[in-house]
Amino acid sequence: MIVIDNLFKRHGKQEVLRGVSLSVGRGEVAVVVGPSGGGKSTLLRCINGLERFDAGRIVVGSDELTAGAIPSQTLQRVRTRTGMVFQAFHLFPHLSTLENVLAGPLYGQGKSRDEVEPEARRLLQRVGMAHKADARPEVLSGGEQQRVAIARALAVCPEAILFDEPTSALDPVMAGEVQEVIAGLARDGLTMIVVTHALQFARKVAMTVHVMHQGQLAESGPPEQIFDSPRSEAVKVFLRQAT
Repeated sequence: MIVIDNLFKRHGKQEVLRGVSLSVGRGEVAVVVGPSGGGKSTLLRCINGLERFDAGRIVVGSDELTAGAIPSQTLQRVRTRTGMVFQAFHLFPHLSTLENVLAGPLYGQGKSRDEVEPEARRLLQRVGMAHKADARPEVLSGGEQQRVAIARALAVCPEAILFDEPTSALDPVMAGEVQEVIAGLARDGLTMIVVTHALQFARKVAMTVHVMHQGQLAESGPPEQIFDSPRSEAVKVFLRQAT
């Protein structure tokens, strides 16, 4: 579904990504963890075409992204295939919860309201927000806004969703609510890449855990290997410091 091959990304003289390679199969939940500044969020933004990279390639379905400029049609297809949920919720403040979820199908995909509104309401029900369909973002809690953001990402029927620290701006109770929604999506077989600092959550939902350190993959494997029997010294140090 998603293949990342020898990816390099520089900010000035700083190498943010240094030869990262990994693959995520259809229906797989891949979780990316590691110290801050290791390149995790940059990796997600490259997959979604929000940042260009300097070398390597990314394959999303049948589309390939390469270094340099990317044709707009390719970017559009990749962004339709890969929904993105950010740490900040980025809801449209002037729209209701329902209208936020409808925005992608209506304005990005040109579908009719009659066609997409029933599904939008079903998605709000799925994330526990059907009762707030008419509410504006300003009256929602952070956890509620993030659940709406997840419904909005699902509304365009992506083949995969990329989560960039979806709970780091939330208190523990709200974070737990959002994590349960993501865990439900995992149980439903949605392809996901989740960047998180919540290691217990990572252990719970991941099929594969990738640990990034200083722009490289320090280790990849099933959660029981990574968390219980890590092989890389960098991963051992990270886990000691994080727990």
